[in-house]
Amino acid sequence: MTSPSHPDSEHQSLPSAEPGDDRDSITEVRGTVARFEMSYSLSPTDRLTFGPPLRMRIPSFIYLGIALVALAMVFVAYASPSNSRLYVWLVEGDKTRPLSSIAFALILVASAVGTVIRAHMRGVVVRRDGLEARYLMAMGIPRVRQWSWAQISRLILDEKHVMLELWDNHYERLPEVAAPAELGELLERLGAAHGIQITRLSANKPAL
Repeated sequence: MTSPSHPDSEHQSLPSAEPGDDRDSITEVRGTVARFEMSYSLSPTDRLTFGPPLRMRIPSFIYLGIALVALAMVFVAYASPSNSRLYVWLVEGDKTRPLSSIAFALILVASAVGTVIRAHMRGVVVRRDGLEARYLMAMGIPRVRQWSWAQISRLILDEKHVMLELWDNHYERLPEVAAPAELGELLERLGAAHGIQITRLSANKPAL
């Protein structure tokens, strides 16, 4: 008479994974997919900002430096002896001026700080739902343009510039940024994920 089989005998006959088994686990596969999707998408709160190149910011920094030097000279003049040339020129000279030297220096610093802020307003912002371009027009007037991914038919890229071909056959050139290679790579990935045609110009072709 055969003895009844143990309930766990079938489970004991299943092959077990060896310590050296190289097969990927479900957790590893899901982690790889998650990392792949994160590299091609942005969360709803992500705003990746690409600021202007340094050469566009240098003039505003120079202006700020001159303004700070002027303010420092005023403070030095007020702390100088009354017979010094700087004291006579600035402090005593203020008696005949409609605007004091210290007030003029403070206005100059405030204007320089505003110039620095305005210079940093240029650039490109990449969001989950599209792009935002920030320009500075004549007289320092800011201009902002926004496009959703659905409005962009094609992205034309070279080493330093990006141009958009819009759904209505109009073209829009994005502002220059300090990191054009990183911006181009990001737009190339996001454009491909949204089904946008990508055209990358080679070095021997005319620039945008």
